[in-house]
Amino acid sequence: MNVSLQQLKVFVAVARERSFTRAAREFDLTQSAVSRCVRELEEAVELKLFDRTTRQVELTNAGASLERRIGRLLDEIDLTLREERATFDGHTGVVVVASNPVLSSGWVAQGLAVCAAAFPGLIVSVRDQPQSSVLASVEQGEVDFGLVSSVEPPDSDLLHAQAIFTTPLHAVLPSAHALARQSNVAWTRLSESPIVTLNADAGVRAALELALSSNGMKRRPMQELGHVAAVLRMVELGLGVGVLPVDARWPGLSAGLVGRPLVPEMNLTTWLVHRRNRSLRPNASAVWAQFAAAAAPSHEDAAMSSHVGSATPLHVAAVSSHSSAAMSSPATGAQSAASSEFTRSATLRGGAALHEP
Repeated sequence: MNVSLQQLKVFVAVARERSFTRAAREFDLTQSAVSRCVRELEEAVELKLFDRTTRQVELTNAGASLERRIGRLLDEIDLTLREERATFDGHTGVVVVASNPVLSSGWVAQGLAVCAAAFPGLIVSVRDQPQSSVLASVEQGEVDFGLVSSVEPPDSDLLHAQAIFTTPLHAVLPSAHALARQSNVAWTRLSESPIVTLNADAGVRAALELALSSNGMKRRPMQELGHVAAVLRMVELGLGVGVLPVDARWPGLSAGLVGRPLVPEMNLTTWLVHRRNRSLRPNASAVWAQFAAAAAPSHEDAAMSSHVGSATPLHVAAVSSHSSAAMSSPATGAQSAASSEFTRSATLRGGAALHEP
């Protein structure tokens, strides 16, 4: 039996209107085309569906029975298709994003808040993972996209990356520290104190090692921690000089600490990453666009960033990293909005197992 959806729709319209002419207007067809469509349906099901006269069209018993059942089926098909379109048009559904712990506890939460305010019907679930696991999850299709921080784009031929903002590395010091009286701190001055920083999970260590080698300093033992709050606490207790990305998008410094730009400047870039040559689902693309737009610097960001580098300490409570999930929602629009796009060719190194809290 070869029956088309169009034949069924035309049949239901003729049954409802009791007229081939009115049904033809509904589908913008000729009356003869509607008659042919119904005749082909009758031949396919081997049933007479209408009694036709020159003055009226009436359903046969078989036609009436079929009309009731087919009408319900067509309504269900229409509802199903509309619901599916709504799921993938960027307004509903679930988008899964992976992020390194420091971004999750700071800037990502701000991005989620922007999405939630604009599109409350979309759920954005954040997986808080070490940076290598974020990249592995994106490559393996376990998440829609990820956020990582590094000096260069992720070194993988499977990933496409878009830079959304850069953050300069700062020396973080107690306000009474001798170096705190300077407007900036040379990298070579770090040889005078132990270094306290974030571990590889946040992408800071690689940037720090590059800066040290670029300034002719040998790699040295350093305290590497998983949480910004832990780094700040050790610095507060005089256990070393902290090296952290510091601006309005990253977790702020606690009272009694100051950030001084390290010179020559070394920036840590935050990247949105997704599978190369694979389009994002519309709702994921909308969240990507929201994140990119939310990362664009504002006047307030600029003011706060300059405040960090001034002689006055930035009094903002530090936030420890944690996993998060939030309600948010899509915007319509393309996946660009802030900064240039990059793709890199190489092989991903270190595909750690996915970790969730």
